[in-house]
Amino acid sequence: MASSAETSSVHGAPSSGRRAAAPVTVVVDDLHVRYRAPSADASAMRALSPARQVAMRAFGQRPRVSVDALKGVSFVARAGESLGILGRNGSGKSTLLRIVAGLETPRSGRVLARSTPVLLGVNAALVPDLPGERNVILGCLAMGMTPEQARAALPGIVGMAGIGEAIYRPMSTYSSGMASRLRFAIAVSASPDILLIDEALSTGDAAFKERSESRMAELRANAGTVFIVSHAAQTIEEMCTRAIWLMDGELIGDGPGPEIAHDYRWWSWNVAKGERATAQEILQRCRRKWAPRPAAPTQAAAPTRASAGPVPTAPGSAGRMSGAAAPGPASLSPASASPRAARRTGGYAPRHRKDASQ
Repeated sequence: MASSAETSSVHGAPSSGRRAAAPVTVVVDDLHVRYRAPSADASAMRALSPARQVAMRAFGQRPRVSVDALKGVSFVARAGESLGILGRNGSGKSTLLRIVAGLETPRSGRVLARSTPVLLGVNAALVPDLPGERNVILGCLAMGMTPEQARAALPGIVGMAGIGEAIYRPMSTYSSGMASRLRFAIAVSASPDILLIDEALSTGDAAFKERSESRMAELRANAGTVFIVSHAAQTIEEMCTRAIWLMDGELIGDGPGPEIAHDYRWWSWNVAKGERATAQEILQRCRRKWAPRPAAPTQAAAPTRASAGPVPTAPGSAGRMSGAAAPGPASLSPASASPRAARRTGGYAPRHRKDASQ
């Protein structure tokens, strides 16, 4: 685990005249991710030796090529931020989110998190054959709630999802929008300190969108951090206080959500119209305009999980526990892990008490 001195050295030395910023919740330091994938490109086959080509054709195999999903991405997220990750398909948005969640390991670099992030994706799996009501209970238990807390949170989750009588039917009968709304309602019921959302908010209607915006505002007001991945600039513009623009695994810009979304929309419009030269000019201007500026986290909370590749650490820092204070410009303190009880809302009562309590 990296010490606070290491964290500060990565992002620059603190300025004596700088006003204290919000506590750091996530540090992403020089992430590199590379995949090996089969390719049907004829040039990849021609690059192999003749003997290898013959062997691969005989066994019906394809040559494997390297794909750099992330190329040296670094940033710091703070409490109270709603951080959008913007970019076209294949830019590395979901890969970045999965690494922050601890589901993948980078080739090099590291991720430090104040508490365990909660990942919400459209493809996140519950149990399709069980009713939504039972899945709510299972989801709450999986996030660390007690059975009593899960039952107390059930009415609020159903009201948040807004799926009505469908809560009593198996999830296999739900549309993709209904299922993603229920997953979102389950995820935010425990008031996670770090919430990761992967394209889940694009499937809701206007009423659900308003409810989700209100709930995320509550999370931020309670010093939470929300990550939203989307390729829709409007979603980032409306919901995020800050945005990161990724393209082909590289960080193009890091700045205010509405401004980054505006520049991304203008670039996308020129690409769609075939104005390649104008789009390239916009891209270069945005790289200069939104170039990340080094800044030191000043009130960093103790990271409780690290996703690390082959990155050297400072001598003596490897055995330091997350709750222990470390020497350096920023003093670390452990984050609270106890979720708040979910709010009760009216209009719902379990039909089958036995099922609801399991």
